[in-house]
Amino acid sequence: MIRQNTPWFSNLCKFVFISSSLVLFCGHAMAQRGGKAEPKRIEFKRGTSTTTISDVVHSDEEAEYVLSARQGQRLTIKLTNVPAKSSCFDLKGPEGVDVGLEYDCNWNYSKVLTATGDYFIVVSRPSQAKGTSRYKMTITIR
Repeated sequence: MIRQNTPWFSNLCKFVFISSSLVLFCGHAMAQRGGKAEPKRIEFKRGTSTTTISDVVHSDEEAEYVLSARQGQRLTIKLTNVPAKSSCFDLKGPEGVDVGLEYDCNWNYSKVLTATGDYFIVVSRPSQAKGTSRYKMTITIR
């Protein structure tokens, strides 16, 4: 029989409480930063062909987006940010189709698409140093 008023029992209760609190806290923190999130799907309001996304990237974070487009449509992307040129985008076509980007870090793009499918846009800071970039990305498909 364990006596509940002994120092041993009191220490055991403290240990169990602290251990379970740490497990809950760490599990929650890992769930927030765990695995890679799905890209945000870009959709256009009915009757429109342009949308603007405003967001922020910090340090080495990336913001990922995906949009569906058809062969023959013109895709135009314009990225503006504060501070100027503090973030840029990369664009990947469906199944690795080359979209004709000259650089990995871009602020403007406008071309007729050569394939139908999902196009992936990644917005990031060109520097790994700590910092923040507030951006607006305007996307048009016609």
